[in-house]
Amino acid sequence: MSLFGDPGAADDGAVAGDGTKAPPARPLAERMRPRTLDEYLGQDALVGEGRALRQAIEHGVAGSLLLYGPPGVGKTTLALLIAQHADLHFQPFSAVLSGVAQVREAVAEAVARRERERRGTLLFVDEIHRFNKAQQDAFLPHVERGDIVLVGATTENPSFSINGALLSRCRVVPLQPLADEHVESLVRAALGDRERGLGVRGLRIGAEAVARLAALAGGDARRALVCIDACAATCLDGDEITAEAIVEAFQHRVLQHDKDGDLHFDLLSALHKSLRNSDVQAAVYWLVRALEAGCDPRHASRRLLAVAAEDVGLADPMALQVATVCVQAVQVLGMPEGRLPLVEAAVYLAAAPKSNAVVRAIEAATAAVRKGAQHPVPLHLRNTVSALARDLGHGAGYVYAHDTAAGVAAMQCLPDGLQGARFFVPGERGFEQRIAERMRENDQRRRGDG
Repeated sequence: MSLFGDPGAADDGAVAGDGTKAPPARPLAERMRPRTLDEYLGQDALVGEGRALRQAIEHGVAGSLLLYGPPGVGKTTLALLIAQHADLHFQPFSAVLSGVAQVREAVAEAVARRERERRGTLLFVDEIHRFNKAQQDAFLPHVERGDIVLVGATTENPSFSINGALLSRCRVVPLQPLADEHVESLVRAALGDRERGLGVRGLRIGAEAVARLAALAGGDARRALVCIDACAATCLDGDEITAEAIVEAFQHRVLQHDKDGDLHFDLLSALHKSLRNSDVQAAVYWLVRALEAGCDPRHASRRLLAVAAEDVGLADPMALQVATVCVQAVQVLGMPEGRLPLVEAAVYLAAAPKSNAVVRAIEAATAAVRKGAQHPVPLHLRNTVSALARDLGHGAGYVYAHDTAAGVAAMQCLPDGLQGARFFVPGERGFEQRIAERMRENDQRRRGDG
């Protein structure tokens, strides 16, 4: 049997030559797993001809790696190919089901195998991000001594999910979702392969159906092949798999989402940046995509509130009110009705004029406070609550603004060392144009020119 198992496993319900029932066939996604680097699709930037990682794998010196990417892009397959080229025993290990005791047991077996067979071990840890710091630390001495080659697979950003000591000993290899063309190529290969795929059944798929399948798979090869497997189970030999059958097979699919993971924040980030860029259509799409994937609507409403304050700002003062009402409406209505105020607020915010003048004002004032001198409060602005304070000159020269004709006193309010400083600089969009006019008028009055 090869490293990848027996590609000619019998079909479900088949009867072996001795009259016994053959074991069930492995899933199509497992049978079609690439057996060579040439069959490995979608990661040419990493393992294409002439790439450094490919050369290292082919020479059996890839070393310990952390494979980082979404589901179904080939993390396990790449680990298998690394083991194959380096003639290492492939030992799969699940971070979900195992702990430190199992780590020690696996390493002990690897050490014994090296002494017994003169053969190293590649320990493949799926979902390595699920190990805590202590569990991750258990690998360190064994990686350093060369007891094992460690290849971890994670869907979470290693910078946040893997401790620094382990990161420093492993190369991070980022894998990308497969392009639609690669998914389509894989599907057609599975339908045509008579040895490992469904070629003996003569099934066909049209351009529209395979394009729809690639779009629904979202760069996940496993998901695409699972769908084809499901469609094949309801087809007669020689049938054509239609776009309708593809949609039916996908109708109960679960969109990728993890409330504490990268994708959750990536979806909210896409929503925020689409709103900031005034793209109504993209904002609605990313909002609905996040909600359909299971994002807490309260998280989405809070992101809209942040956009109103941070990106719309005073260019449209109504934006903050709209977003605040949206937060309240979502809490009162719940789902699915809460989608209405969410989308309404998203459309309003995306279409609104944008300004980050308030953000820049905060940054400028913060820099002045933290880096500048501790300027004393001018005497005329100080508190006059006590007789002693008044005797010390607090409040002397203060002019009550409401007593002036224009409602603005010709009085200095910034410390002497900051006269003329400009923290808030209004933009030229939306309501901030009017704010700029008012500021100019009030500046003149404070100088006594108005």
